[in-house]
Amino acid sequence: MTHDTYACLDLLSTAIVLLDADLRIVDINSAAEDMFSLSRRSLTGQPLSRLVTAHGELGIKLRYAIAENRGFRQESISVTGGNGHGSLHVDCMATPADGETVKIALELRAMDQQLRVEREAAQLTQSQANRELIRNLAHEIKNPLGGLRGSAQLLERELDRSDLREYTQVIINEADRLQRLMERLLAPHRIPERKPVNIHEVCERVRSLVHAEFPQGINVVRDYDVSLPEIIGDREQLIQVVLNIVKNAAQAILGQPAPATRRGNIILRTRAIHQVTLAKRRYRLAFDLQIIDDGPGIPETIRDHIFYPLVSGRADGHGLGLTLATNFIEYHRGVIECDSQPGRTAFRILLPIGTDETATQREVAV
Repeated sequence: MTHDTYACLDLLSTAIVLLDADLRIVDINSAAEDMFSLSRRSLTGQPLSRLVTAHGELGIKLRYAIAENRGFRQESISVTGGNGHGSLHVDCMATPADGETVKIALELRAMDQQLRVEREAAQLTQSQANRELIRNLAHEIKNPLGGLRGSAQLLERELDRSDLREYTQVIINEADRLQRLMERLLAPHRIPERKPVNIHEVCERVRSLVHAEFPQGINVVRDYDVSLPEIIGDREQLIQVVLNIVKNAAQAILGQPAPATRRGNIILRTRAIHQVTLAKRRYRLAFDLQIIDDGPGIPETIRDHIFYPLVSGRADGHGLGLTLATNFIEYHRGVIECDSQPGRTAFRILLPIGTDETATQREVAV
């Protein structure tokens, strides 16, 4: 295979593993590196058994396919990821090759990949409906607030008793509070300022804010890939996204009964991911930010609805933080996901790296 052919394999979103006649790995593409969390250098020359958990039956089929020059497909193969990532079930398409070294190519697709694309599309549709609902609701509430506040001020001037003015002041203060809430609801509709942003500076800003607000009981741990390039985005919006998630995690950790000596951990992890679909567009490279905490987890009753407006797991929560975060990330053509269970909650934010021109022009069918 030529250098150009290998380069083309790196453009594919599915994992490709090239094998020789002895079922040793000749090469893998970037998507396979992401799937296995192992580099092509570490896998080149290794036996297929390094990746496939139960390789006996598959090995027999592969040798037969090479001998008979006949491809096949096998579903639900268990493969092993590196660095403690456990096992993953994939669909396998085997295609014989007539290369001097490469004798068969494996195309591996994670079984949950299509489900993820469908879930992302559903989330995008729901978010658009949420934004419309929020905008209409905010305008309907905001319009009478001015009249309510003005009437309270006029009434206050007519009152001679100071004890009665306390009640009008309550009306004015609550009207101001609702006004600020409506401004927060309408804030996401500002067009983001698209400039180069160092996401690690964003994370460090959030880290300093959280340590200042929660000086006791919370460790915000860095796990950065500092080699990652800048992204194009709105720095203030991205700070707000990460801050909303990290503050939610800190409040959940501190709100649970625990020994006084225990400090909760929140991990900020940055990685790159190759060949990913975001908002129905394929990107060669994306930024993967994970925010992981060891708190109690999101209550099961609201776990599937946490990105909806006015949904909160706290009695004093407004339920707006994650809705705003979702809106901001979608304005950046990214996605936000969450996986939660008792003892571990992980938010994952995927953002395209580079300008829009790095994306292919075709849209991905869902």
